[in-house]
Amino acid sequence: MKSRFAALLLAGIMTLSLVACGQQAAENTASTSEPETIVEQPSIPEGVLAIAEQGMFSAGGTVITSDGTFDVSNYYTSREGSTAHVDHANVLYQIPAEETGLPMVFLHGYGQSRMGWMTTPDGREGWSDMFLKMGHSVFLIDQPRRGEAGQTSVAGTINTEPSDQTWYTQFRIGTYLNDEFTYNEGSQFPAGEEALDQFFRQMTPDTGMDNAGGDQNIDNTVVAQAVAATIDEVYARTGKDSILVTHSQGGMPGWETARYTDHIAAIVAIEPGMAPQVDSDDYKALLEKKIPVTFYYGDYIGEEFTDVPAAAMWGFMASTADTFTTSYTAAGGISTVVHLPDEGITGNDHFMFQDMNNDVIAEHIENWIQANVMSAE
Repeated sequence: MKSRFAALLLAGIMTLSLVACGQQAAENTASTSEPETIVEQPSIPEGVLAIAEQGMFSAGGTVITSDGTFDVSNYYTSREGSTAHVDHANVLYQIPAEETGLPMVFLHGYGQSRMGWMTTPDGREGWSDMFLKMGHSVFLIDQPRRGEAGQTSVAGTINTEPSDQTWYTQFRIGTYLNDEFTYNEGSQFPAGEEALDQFFRQMTPDTGMDNAGGDQNIDNTVVAQAVAATIDEVYARTGKDSILVTHSQGGMPGWETARYTDHIAAIVAIEPGMAPQVDSDDYKALLEKKIPVTFYYGDYIGEEFTDVPAAAMWGFMASTADTFTTSYTAAGGISTVVHLPDEGITGNDHFMFQDMNNDVIAEHIENWIQANVMSAE
């Protein structure tokens, strides 16, 4: 009797165990067969600027050392045997959340810093934001001896003599008559005293040039080599060549930059001081590396604008782009000269990227990039 009861008890336990194991197996099967939950990433609304990464770095430059031996016991006043890190570029970069284009490196002109690409005198969106939204990473340079890259190996003298009216006229915004700033007819420059105040406060001196003597002895090679180091750093970080965008004085070292790096995808020159002379070292480097080039010029250029004092001078400088383009294209290179009025885009001055229609011009440049640079990738 006891043996029969023990057998029944054992059978019951085994049955319960089998049921429990079956239930556990079913639960495990159910848990593994459930579909994975996919969390959809929110899309970026149109027109919203989304930055995936941003930061700053310095590129290029050199280190200089004074004679003698550093005296640590007199560390605060001792300068013998000391070093200084100088003549580099300072770079602010931003990478968009949706990167679809090549990186763009921006180089400012005389008396300016990267601020000019980032905003406008009336506080609207600058080109750096616009091109970020188009899918380009942007790398904004303060060139050596300027702005946040002010450490210099060459001592300069800062000129404190007032000159707002001079540059306002040189930049073809208007001129100064009867104790007030005027605007050229049809001007797209932001109007009003507040905008003018903001514009003039963008100006910043070069710490390494003789501003006081009026000799604009900016060292193009120092700038070009720092820009090349920036472009090489961009390539090291992204694996992509860069589109170099230059303005005014920045145009000259911009051409020379092609001699020091193999990673320029194209150059967009906004009213550069001059184009490279045909058969110069800069010209040969651009052609050898097959770098597409485009020039952009605004309005009020040419001798017919008799009421614009700087019009004839800018007409001469723009003619150098025509000479370059004729030779460059004949040799198999890509070069275009864009006069905005010929495109139906009027009223623009030397600072077209800060004018009221800066978005229209940015879109025009993007179309050129798509047709002449991205199509070749």
